[in-house]
Amino acid sequence: MESLNDTGWVRTRADLVSYIRQLSQEAQVPSSGWENQSLDCYLEALSAWTNDMDGYFGNRGEPVPDGPDWSLIASMLRAACFYE
Repeated sequence: MESLNDTGWVRTRADLVSYIRQLSQEAQVPSSGWENQSLDCYLEALSAWTNDMDGYFGNRGEPVPDGPDWSLIASMLRAACFYE
């Protein structure tokens, strides 16, 4: 299993499918530390992080992507697990 915190390995649609499956498995573990365990909270966090992602990339000294790719989508899904 690849790291869920490093989404750089997610390069194809098949990788994203694998990533989402791994997120689903992690979500089922009560001690996983997810802040947003209900669907409504998760989706709200996904929306908020996507809206604020310019700041995320700016803080890392990275350019904001021009368009989404599989890795960015995985990063968005991961961030929503914990973003408040």
